Amino acid sequence: MTGSDDLTVELLIVNGMITEEQAEEGRHTAQDRDCPIIEALEFLHYVTEEDVTMMLASEYGMDTFDLGDYQIPPEVIAAIPPEIARRYRVVPVMKGEGTITVAMDDPTDLESLDSLRYILKGDVEGVVASKKQINQALNYHYGTVEETVESFLEDITEGTLDISEVGTTDLTTEVAAEEEDDAPIIRLVSLIILEAFRTRTSDIHLEPLEKRFRVRYRIDGVLTEVENPPKYLQNNIVSRLKLMASMDLSEHRIPQDGRIQIGAMGRNLDLRVSNIPTTHGESIVMRILDKSSVMLGISELGFLADDEALILKIIALPDGIFLVTGPTGSGKTTSLYSFLHTLNQPTRKIITAEDPVEYELSGINQVQINHDIGLDFTFALRAMLRQAPNVIMVGEIRDLETGEIAINAALTGHLVFSTLHTNDAPSTVTRLIDMGVKPFLVASSVRAIMAQRLVRRLCKNCSAETQATETEIEALELGDDFFDGATLMRGKGCPECTNGYKGRMGIYEIFMVEPSVQDLIYKKVTASVIRREARALGMRTLRDDGLRKAAAGVTTLEEVIRTTAADDPDEE
Repeated sequence: MTGSDDLTVELLIVNGMITEEQAEEGRHTAQDRDCPIIEALEFLHYVTEEDVTMMLASEYGMDTFDLGDYQIPPEVIAAIPPEIARRYRVVPVMKGEGTITVAMDDPTDLESLDSLRYILKGDVEGVVASKKQINQALNYHYGTVEETVESFLEDITEGTLDISEVGTTDLTTEVAAEEEDDAPIIRLVSLIILEAFRTRTSDIHLEPLEKRFRVRYRIDGVLTEVENPPKYLQNNIVSRLKLMASMDLSEHRIPQDGRIQIGAMGRNLDLRVSNIPTTHGESIVMRILDKSSVMLGISELGFLADDEALILKIIALPDGIFLVTGPTGSGKTTSLYSFLHTLNQPTRKIITAEDPVEYELSGINQVQINHDIGLDFTFALRAMLRQAPNVIMVGEIRDLETGEIAINAALTGHLVFSTLHTNDAPSTVTRLIDMGVKPFLVASSVRAIMAQRLVRRLCKNCSAETQATETEIEALELGDDFFDGATLMRGKGCPECTNGYKGRMGIYEIFMVEPSVQDLIYKKVTASVIRREARALGMRTLRDDGLRKAAAGVTTLEEVIRTTAADDPDEE
């Protein structure tokens, strides 16, 4: 809600919708997640957005309005200019003789109605819709941004915007750069970041090619090329970003890393910036770090019920190592943070060693690795053990020394979480042994290993039932009757999503180190032998889990094929 959260919480308590204890828990969760308290209460499932909307509408004597299936006539939309609709967060829904009815998500904002009456020179009545519906309607009817990168670049290329023209930006940075000649570049860089945030982009790639300067957004794990700035602006844009990230502007020969902290759309954004010299200039990749994306409950990661129960059983163990594996960008950090968030209780001491610390977690001691001063994973892990923790997270086991210390910690009563780069869960065992860790140490300390990948989640608004194509069945090497009784879905594409997908979820391969597996580890058998035993004990592969989720209608067969490899038939 855009009104007073404290007032809204008090009204929820007075109306018996939440208790004082739930309100207090909501305040703590809001602080941890860096979000409004109403959003925190929704996250805790104490209220829904619809509950809050209807309660506030009732308190202020206003009617509720469902924008979901309502078709607003174009002449009604035209009654309020886009900039006014966005500024006051209203959507016109009906127009009468001298009267306009607008939908709003905050019935406490009576000042906006008075301002609209003055601006529009007429009577304005308000009805209440959910925040989600207001956002969707504003984006659908008025476009996703008031000024886009594309329109800005058109002004430059057509000569309507001179390179020395002074502009403004909606973004604020900690680094000041106010020279008039730089203003259009400041505005362009700000628009690139803002549009990326609006489109749920996780990474922004700015790549210098021979004859053009390419900009791509990674949305739901897939790179999408957007409007490219002119090649002659390449150096200006790169310099601006290096300045914002506190990098050395005079250094063009070696890679650099930095961070940018900015405010956008009422949110504080943190961007991790990587700069590397290439043949045709400096390439920059910006990772948008959104704290809310990693502060997820285990149930929100995409586990099906049986796998979620197994994970809760694993993280409840008093000691041992739980390893999460997968390539860069497969969601390992999100999974580990979710496990730690679940375990984060006043009765437990949790310490992490990370390189870098991407997100700060309230109540958890986080150590930033710094190789320049000798603070590597090994050094940090030794020091952490002297702090008498219950739970330890090591960002990554990279060498024998780190692996042995982590294993010794697990054998002396600590629960240890860490990551390793392997393609699947069973091969992690042989990877540790190849590093030099003794087989009996691996067998006695490793409790479970989870491999994971991310697949795009189908948009709930536009997905419809479909059938598996011959190409998909052939690629999956399945029988024609495999999907009998399944609910396969495919997205059509709508204003709310990207090509039928919205968001991502994990697919998982959970490998429990049972006694029979321990015997195989002692014998130093190959990864394929361990994998066959794991399958015999009931382990589902990444592809198995992906197929289950495709059959349940939450992702597509296309995504499963794209992100997983075929299983070895000899392992069946």
